[in-house]
Amino acid sequence: MREYLVTLLVSASLCYLITPYVRRQAIRFGAVAQIRGRDIHTTPTARWGGVAMWMAMSLTFLIVNHLPLVGKSFGRESQGIFLAATVIVLLGMADDRLQLDALTKLAGQVFAASILLLYGIQLLWLPINGVITLPPSIGQLLTVLVVVVIINAVNFIDGLDGLAAGIVAISGIAFFAFAYLLAVEFGFSRAGAPSLITAVLVGLCIGFLPHNAHPARIFMGDSGSMLLGLLLASAAITLTGQVDPNAISAESAGPTLLPLLLPFAVLAIPLADLLLAVARRVRAGKSPFAPDKQHLHHRLLSAGNSQIKTASILYLWTATIAFPVTVLAFAPWWVALTTAAVLIALTYASSRLGKRVSL
Repeated sequence: MREYLVTLLVSASLCYLITPYVRRQAIRFGAVAQIRGRDIHTTPTARWGGVAMWMAMSLTFLIVNHLPLVGKSFGRESQGIFLAATVIVLLGMADDRLQLDALTKLAGQVFAASILLLYGIQLLWLPINGVITLPPSIGQLLTVLVVVVIINAVNFIDGLDGLAAGIVAISGIAFFAFAYLLAVEFGFSRAGAPSLITAVLVGLCIGFLPHNAHPARIFMGDSGSMLLGLLLASAAITLTGQVDPNAISAESAGPTLLPLLLPFAVLAIPLADLLLAVARRVRAGKSPFAPDKQHLHHRLLSAGNSQIKTASILYLWTATIAFPVTVLAFAPWWVALTTAAVLIALTYASSRLGKRVSL
């Protein structure tokens, strides 16, 4: 655990230090978010926050590679995740600068997911009527679908200062706790790609937040939101590969099935926002990728909440789902229920500090 904490701190420190340099380069090369009708920010703001995250991630890998335990996490899976992350950041950089069309971005996301497949990172089974071992072609298709959905869920929620970074940090903490405890519970190696990736992921978010919190001095842009989504999806998929489906029984169903369910639990808010946005736009006869001002954070803002409070409410909503689900895998149901009740109370108290939230 100590080495993963070191990894997190190194990742956070590097991201914090590198981000101002990347901000200057983004302004120099014109990767700047101008003011549009659907935007919330009121001054042109640099993008390319994802470039700072990628640089911090790369340097972190070089540094912690020499640690006794964490160094064992670097294998074929970690290499594949790094290469896919590099591709997704390059795609995001181009979009932040040139505003690529939706189909080009989708093709790039599928290509990045295909790199994961080349390195053996894919879904192998599903918990349907017990356990179904997936044919390779079906497993590959579902893997690409999961990666693309999670990437776009994070991308859609990135519309408010500090929102995506905070939500992914909370999600990453919950997922790291689950991955580490699962290794302890079932005797897996604690030096695995899921723990490494999520420790780095949380560090990137924490290091970036001081620059991205309201009023943001830099946005993560698509380079950042797609990178965070890909890392979280990759950690989830690699974790399923560590679980022996034959170990699933009535007594152990929770811990063994949750690798597939937890990513959707920890990203419940972004995923709900994604599904609502797609349904709303299709119903209106528009493209699912057509932008609008009807996201959850827009509605909270229109209810009279400040940007800081809106982000805080959505953080608490995320934690209210993510942490009890994680606890439920390893503790009695009443412990998870108590955790949820405390978080719900905090969320309610937060919403009552200002005007009533109405969705």
